[in-house]
Amino acid sequence: MYSADTEPTVPTLGVNIDHVATIREARRTNEPDPVHAAALSELGGADGITVHLREDKRHIQPRDVKLLRETVKTKLNLEMSVADVVVDAAVKIKPDMATLVPEKREEVTTEGGLDLAANFDVLKTVTELLMKNGIPVSLFIDPDMEMMKLAKKLAVTYVELHTGSYANAKGDAFRAELRKLVDAAAWGNANGIIVNMGHGINYKNIIPLLAVPRINEYNIGHAIISRAVFTGIERAVHDMCDVIENYRID
Repeated sequence: MYSADTEPTVPTLGVNIDHVATIREARRTNEPDPVHAAALSELGGADGITVHLREDKRHIQPRDVKLLRETVKTKLNLEMSVADVVVDAAVKIKPDMATLVPEKREEVTTEGGLDLAANFDVLKTVTELLMKNGIPVSLFIDPDMEMMKLAKKLAVTYVELHTGSYANAKGDAFRAELRKLVDAAAWGNANGIIVNMGHGINYKNIIPLLAVPRINEYNIGHAIISRAVFTGIERAVHDMCDVIENYRID
């Protein structure tokens, strides 16, 4: 990890373990336990653990977050909406980072970045409350210059650029989406914002993203958990760490 005022080292890897909880909740049982998945992810080389405590509690449960806060040895990143009940939980649990994300009950997964313009006042209130309680804040936003400038006004430490459109694009659209990410990351770093990326990143499409200068962290979940079905989670995380650490710009 690095500050926006220093030279970067190798980007870090945050492993999102929501899908482990999704499997558990499919049967309303006790396994697989995302707390165990977090420990194995750290053994595999993860630099942080990410979970999304949704208001509808469709996968991660308050019990999970409580135990993860007690057991995660690296960094606990809590993805969350601005709903009062979730904000109250975050203030009580005190994760190492809170990433504010949009949330709709009908969506399968997060479909895009926060609209900072439409929600500026409530986001300002929530970010100030979290930071007052010693919790660094990241905003999950699309790679859009207006959103970057509003993030700067909100005085957050981090942004996480939504890479979903990039991950789903092909051909000219792929190159255009990559360009947006490059430009947004450059603006963020030039303006004192630490830049992370996440959503839809896998073992192949991460390669062009690794060429983007000064990215602090990649948050990856589905691809790692999918591979873990066949290899085990520790191996799957280790494989992604290898991709990140062994990448070199010629």
